[in-house]
Order: sequence, then structure tokens, then C-alpha cells
Amino acid sequence: MIRAMRFSSKTVGLISAVITVLIWTGFIVISRASVARGLLPLDIALARILGASAVLLPWAWWLMRSARQAGQKVGSLGGLSPLPLGATVQAGILGGLLYAVLAYNGFFFAPASHASVLMPGSLPLWTTLLAWLVLREKVSAGRAVGLGFIVLGDVLVGGASLLMAFQGGEVWKGDLLFMLAALCWSGYSVTVRRLGLDAVRATMAITAFAFVAFVPLYLLLIGTGVLLTHLGQVPVSEIVFQAVFQGVGSVVISGITFTQMVRHYGPVRSTMVTALVPGLSALGAVWFLGEPLHWNLLAGLALVTSGILFGVRQAKTAATATATGAGATSMEATVNSDASVALAKDQAAVAPVLGDALVSGSKS
Repeated sequence: MIRAMRFSSKTVGLISAVITVLIWTGFIVISRASVARGLLPLDIALARILGASAVLLPWAWWLMRSARQAGQKVGSLGGLSPLPLGATVQAGILGGLLYAVLAYNGFFFAPASHASVLMPGSLPLWTTLLAWLVLREKVSAGRAVGLGFIVLGDVLVGGASLLMAFQGGEVWKGDLLFMLAALCWSGYSVTVRRLGLDAVRATMAITAFAFVAFVPLYLLLIGTGVLLTHLGQVPVSEIVFQAVFQGVGSVVISGITFTQMVRHYGPVRSTMVTALVPGLSALGAVWFLGEPLHWNLLAGLALVTSGILFGVRQAKTAATATATGAGATSMEATVNSDASVALAKDQAAVAPVLGDALVSGSKS
């Protein structure tokens, strides 16, 4: 879409970087602000899934049209997912369903400034651990140092709220949910790499799974009175806004712009750009939401951002060394592998953290 406007490659990369960072930052600030706007966490998850589905499911159907016309059996879930059922379920549970449910519930307990540190900061930590356990990837000493910074930052933020729990505080619940959401997205990213999934098709698949698994169950539980909903208590404009921003913006548009950014800047520099998200979202929480920024949040933010950037620098150094001994092809493989581990944000996951999955998918 951007290229059709005949912009230069440099302009496309710059515009894509700005849009990606703004959407990923906005995801944290707007999700927290939504707490006061009436909808419940699962209401927002529904709006996200419906918004993304409105774009990605017809796209997936169109993507598979040639194979269907040729008589081939492609996809699953009645033609909604372009991936086989097994891969769709494995990726969909983590990246399409659990991530959204856990993240949105977290915003109802903890402030956006906590999410700024714990969600982007936990991604490289969990991804590295899961890649070590599942993919048997080695963790270099340099990357371990970067992860150490991230752990310290997470402890400074989450540890303080955990101590407040003894006084009746509930912020720790949100912090825990943020960490679990990041763990689910990291699990999705490792699944994408383990199965060698195409990034675009994987995003379509997790959206299709969330649509099929979540929407009918949600409506059933609402209809039987098991779950509460505020869908009927807010203006239609609020529901439409959440569907457009959380679904179309955070999942679809940021996925496209992140891909364009990686094509122009490469995965290492792109990760350095997205390392701005924790700081910008924390400032956004202070500016727009009036949240206080205590010393432990500032220190945690500095440690997490430093850990991400340190990990990226180590990846770049390792890639350069590999290129010297084995050529440019080996360098590209190393950069993609390490950058995907160091990436900060489903998507967000795609989601706001969709970028991690996209780089992982492009590796395959």
C-alpha cells in the first residue's frame, strides 16, 4: 500500500518504523486507558479478535483460492486458516487466544508503566529460555549479560508490587499476567520457528483459531449468564474503536509496517528502533494517564532497555564475526536468529509484539 504511493525505499522504511513504534506504544497506553471506558477484559479481547478477523480471514480465503480451484486440500478450520490444523492449534492457543486474554486482564490490575517494562522486557528473556529448552539454541555470554539486565529490571518493578501484596495491593496480579502474556507470545514465536511457519500465514492462522475457539464460547457463556459483559453498556463507537485499533491496528497494520521496516533497516536495526517502545509507553502513561513514575520504574525501564540494546549489539557483533569466516549468507542467518530472540514487542502480539513472530517466520 505504501509502495504504491511511489515513496522511496528510505521513506517507506522511516514511515513504517514510525507507525510501528506508535502502534506498539499506543497498545499499552490505550489498553490501560480502556479500563475506565467501560468494557471488560474479555470484551476488549472479543473486539480485537473480530477486528483482526474482518481483515485477515477474507485475506486467508483469497490466499488459498488458487489451490482450492486446483482441487488441493489446503488449510483448516473450514478454510479460515491457511495452515494445517495441528500447527493452527499449537500457534493459536498461545499467540491468538491466551496472549490477548492475559494481557487485557493485566491492564485491569496494573498500570501501563508496569506493562511498559514487564511485557516488552520479558519477551527476549522468555524467548531465549524457550529456544534453549525447545530448540536447543546456545546462549552466548553476551546475550546472557543482556538478559541479566532484563531480569534485574523486571525484579525491580514486579518485586515492589509483590511486597505491596502483603498490604492488600493487587498490582502484583497485573504484573504476573503481563509476564505470563509475554511467556505465551514467546512460546508462539518459538512454535513458529520450530514448525518453520510463514509469518503472514501464521498470523492468519492464530486469528482464525481465536475466532473459532473464542467467539462462540464467549457468546455462549454470556448468553447463559456465566460471564458478565459490558458490551451493551458502552457506545457502539467504543466497540468499533477497540476493534479498529486493537484488531486492525495492533495486529494487521503493525504487522505490515514492521515487515516493511525489517526489509529496509534489517532485523538488528529494527529491533533497536522497537527498543524505544518501553520508554515511550512509560512516558505516555505519565503524560496521558497521569501515572507516577517512581524510581524503581525508572531504574527497571533503564535496565530493560539496556538489556534489549545490549543483546542486539551482541547479535550484530556475532553476525559480523560469522560473516568474516563464512560469508554474507551465514551472517544473515545469525542476525535473524539472534534478533528474533532480542525483539521487544503480538503483539502483539500482534499483537503488538507481532514483530518477533514476523522475524522468526522470515528466518524459515
